[in-house]
Amino acid sequence: MTLITPPFYPIIYVRGYAMTKNEIEATVSTPYMGFNLGATKTRQDWTGKVARHIFESPLVRLMKDYGYLDVYQDGQERTDTISPRSIIIYRYYEQADTDLGSGKVPSIVEAAAGLGELIVKIRDQVCGDDEEAQQAFKVYLVAHSMGGLVCRCFLQNPKVSEPAVKKLVDKVFTYATPHNGIEIAGINVPDFLGLFDMNNFSRDKMAEYLALPGKPKRVDDLNNTFDPERFFCLVGTNYKDYGAAAGLSRVMAGEMSDGLVKIENAAVQNTRRAFVHRSHSGPFGIVNSEEGYQNLTRFLFGNVLVDGVLEVDNLPLPPTVQKAYDEKKKVRVSYFFEATVSPRGADYKLTERRKETYSAIFRSYDEILRVDRVDGLTTPRMPVLFSVFLDTAKITIGRTLVFGVELCVSSTEYEIDGFLFLDRKIPGEYLFRDTIVIRATPDKGSWNVRYNMTDDAWSDSRGRDAQDDGNAFIIPLQSAKGFKGKLRLTAGRWR
Repeated sequence: MTLITPPFYPIIYVRGYAMTKNEIEATVSTPYMGFNLGATKTRQDWTGKVARHIFESPLVRLMKDYGYLDVYQDGQERTDTISPRSIIIYRYYEQADTDLGSGKVPSIVEAAAGLGELIVKIRDQVCGDDEEAQQAFKVYLVAHSMGGLVCRCFLQNPKVSEPAVKKLVDKVFTYATPHNGIEIAGINVPDFLGLFDMNNFSRDKMAEYLALPGKPKRVDDLNNTFDPERFFCLVGTNYKDYGAAAGLSRVMAGEMSDGLVKIENAAVQNTRRAFVHRSHSGPFGIVNSEEGYQNLTRFLFGNVLVDGVLEVDNLPLPPTVQKAYDEKKKVRVSYFFEATVSPRGADYKLTERRKETYSAIFRSYDEILRVDRVDGLTTPRMPVLFSVFLDTAKITIGRTLVFGVELCVSSTEYEIDGFLFLDRKIPGEYLFRDTIVIRATPDKGSWNVRYNMTDDAWSDSRGRDAQDDGNAFIIPLQSAKGFKGKLRLTAGRWR
């Protein structure tokens, strides 16, 4: 009998776009297609010396940490029985190689159809004729860049594969996928640009192969074909370190991107996502990073999900601006909400949204506190700060999950009666800034949640009880300047 033990299902890695013939040949000539590259970074230790931090790669770490295996043996892909804990590289570009295939680059639809065939093959190799194992069988899809669009086409296009095969997919994780297309100098890649199949990233063409009805303005929609709760998007925010096309790509993509994909285009609607300061690929790329690996494994194998939403009660104005407001002058201002989440003892960040990386949450005053002034808005747009997946198996002391949330709230410049008043704001000034340490302990089917505000107390002190309102845990926030709000945490079992 084949023993399939959730949550450890086979992982299929779907690589991203290879543009030129040389890039395709280089891709085909490697066994793991980038999932094995790893990275070496430097950090400064307590002595002041620079030390190395070596990330071996997602492939090696999955083997070391979770007992996964590849499917190669004696220079070939195995055709016999394989372990449920297998990592399979989907080699859809092989048919574009003249030695191994026809030399024709597969379309997104063709690649998606091949993915369905691969899933069936893996099920047969894992389960054989074991009906109980076949019932328990699932796979994880892990994809980089265009690979995420191949996965979505497989799941969303009714003409690709069979419903029963699609149901074998348990979770999908995408790194830096252009879910809403790619823009060059602010313009979406046109549908007619067939050179190197770049029109795969045209929203018009994407709507076709994703089987989205009509001509939608945005194509980052699963269209009710897959549970968004089980789809995770990792978004890169470092455009400076992307070196493709001799640096031209990062220039054309601009600041609010990973060097290729705009931040606003890198996630699917209604799905969980995290933001990491990594570029699209390369030595500082998003796939081969500790941050990427931690998000991947916690999403696939973790058992706790925590969502954090900031509910704002008051956004104060500086006294001089408040005076102008009281005098009935027209005051306009917007706000940045920054949130960084790190587990206890970690030298990495699970998610990081900051002004300096153009990834902070941006809201206008009216969107939060005067929705009656905003057309089409009936409820406040409170900032969703983070969604983090945690794993109680990683706890080293006791049974309490501990993580920190660095939270900052600041404003843009103030506009009064149509004029900018730059002298009313000092760069680096915050309405609220603190690091909140949160301790969550399982307690009779629920949680006991305590918190520390580390500007006032040490992070390892016992802290205060968060208020349990029956639906969430509430942490009150305020500053001497008059900012008031609440961090609303919802925590639940995940798998």
